[in-house]
Order: sequence, then structure tokens, then C-alpha cells
Amino acid sequence: MSEITTTVVGSYPVPEWLRAYPSAPNLRDAILTVLKTQELAGIEVVTDGELSRWSVNHPDTNGMIETFIAPLAGVRTRLSRHEIAEFRSMPGMGFRAMPAGVVEGPLTEGLLDLVAEWRSIRDLASATLKFTVTSPYMLARTLLDHHYRDLPTLTAAIASALAKQVSGIDAAVVQVDEANLPGNPGDGTWAHEPINTVLDAITGAKGMHFCFGNYGGQSIQSGTWDDLIEFFNKLHLDHLVLEFARRGYGELERFGSLREDIHLGIGVIDIKDNEVETAEIVARRIEEAVRVLGPERVRWVHPDCGFWMLPRSIADRKMVSLVAGRDLYLGR
Repeated sequence: MSEITTTVVGSYPVPEWLRAYPSAPNLRDAILTVLKTQELAGIEVVTDGELSRWSVNHPDTNGMIETFIAPLAGVRTRLSRHEIAEFRSMPGMGFRAMPAGVVEGPLTEGLLDLVAEWRSIRDLASATLKFTVTSPYMLARTLLDHHYRDLPTLTAAIASALAKQVSGIDAAVVQVDEANLPGNPGDGTWAHEPINTVLDAITGAKGMHFCFGNYGGQSIQSGTWDDLIEFFNKLHLDHLVLEFARRGYGELERFGSLREDIHLGIGVIDIKDNEVETAEIVARRIEEAVRVLGPERVRWVHPDCGFWMLPRSIADRKMVSLVAGRDLYLGR
């Protein structure tokens, strides 16, 4: 790897032929297309676009919630009108029309099989392949809990199930995704514990992606990175993958108090805008981050979040610009 490695956050726009005919052969073809597109753009750590989680039944989150929740034992996904209304009355979840499920008993792995998902893709890429897992905190916030009736306890139960799963995944990089905690920084006083349960089970490089949401191309959480620095310092990981391009780079100096062994991934591509950044813009953004944080801290560059809301043509060009901008900064 280079001293500043290019990667993507996870998701990619679902190819139209897969939407029209979501068969197993078409899924494999789509994943191969996504992998090759990233490799041709020069991305060094790629993903399967999270297409193996996509379903016509839950397109609004590209599978990052329901894929993990539905197979768990102790969760019911058929919902009554009253349960939907109860969920809608919960604070902070107005962006979801209904819960991902109702917790009725102790949560266990059930039928969840992330190892099989990983094995289905691990030999398809020529570049380094990253595997992504949704954070137990984010998953817990999407549930209507009629069993534990306590968010930390529910989150810990989900974390235990996820840890057993990721311990069997031999990916070079495993990334945990969290887009809800930035809007609820007060929960950072305890959420590091269940998240570390998952991180501690990872055998490869350990990353974690945080952003302020990307539903319909819009942010759904408000807050600042400054509110989370203490929380970040408690995480057992190698690097953070953070949103900056949309928010601007005025918060970079706050990361001076970040634990020294945590490397930063800097978002330099805005995924909420169809305008494609030039290589010069990307290079200037990297230069600013390195100027403020130093070359030893900035080790990754990437989009702010996943690409799934963008047209494929835009996402593909943004990846090319990401690599070209990194190369321009490095003088290549």
C-alpha cells in the first residue's frame, strides 16, 4: 500500500440489470462489475459494493440494516400497525418509516451467516478486499425492543452475535459502519464497549466509518466531530473513516487530541452532490488535512460515505478523481 491509501466506504449504485432481474447469476455479474470498476479506477482497497446485501424488499438502506437484523433469533420482522406507531413515537428515528423488527426474546446469531457472504466474494477481487459490518449501536436503534427494554443491553446482545460472525472472516480489512451515533454523542459514554466487542473479534485491520447519515442524499444527524473525540479514543481500532468533504475541514484541528495510534481516513469526495470533483480539488483537500494533522496521521482517503445514492456514471468518475487527486498530491 502507498503512504496514503485510496478506498471506498462500502456501497455502490445497484446496476439496473440486477434491479430488473435479481437472480444469483446476475448478482455475481454485478459484483464482478463493481470490483473491476474500482480496480480500473485505481482504488487500492475495494468492496463488493455491498450488493450481496441488496434486496428489492429493502432498497432504502441498501441492506445495511435488514440483512443483519432479519436472520437474528429473537427478532420478529412482521409488524403490527400499533408497533409501527410505537416506533414512530421514539425520538431520533423519524427518518425511518418502521422498525427493522421487534425484539421478543434473547438475541442470538440465529440464521445470520456473514462468513458465507464473505466466502462468496473473497476470491473475486484482484485488489485488497474490505468487508463491512453495520455497528451494533446503529442496528439497535432501528429496533422496537420488547424484551431487554434497555438500549445498552440490547446493543451488547447484538454485538455478541456480530463478534461471533466476524471472528470467522479473514478479510485484510474489516470496517464497522456507524451513522447514528454522531447524532447521539451522549451515548458515546457507553457505546464503545459493545462496539469494541465487535472490533476485538476482527483478525485483520480494524476500521470504523462514521458519518451523519445518507438517506435520500441528505444528512439525517446533526452534531460535531468534537463531541466524539473522547469516544473515538476508547475504540480498539487502527483507523477511522470520516465524513469531511460535505461538512468542510474546519474541524480537523480537533483531532489533535486523538490517540496517536489511530490513523485517519479523510473524506475528500462529496457523495451528496452530482458534481464530480477535479483531481486538483481532491489534492487540495488532502493537502489541507496533512497540513493540519501531519503526514503520519492521514493514511486513507475516500468518499464521505457509500455511493449507492448516486448514478453509476457519477460514482465511477468520482472514484477516478479520488485516485488522480491522491496521486497529484503525492507528485505521481
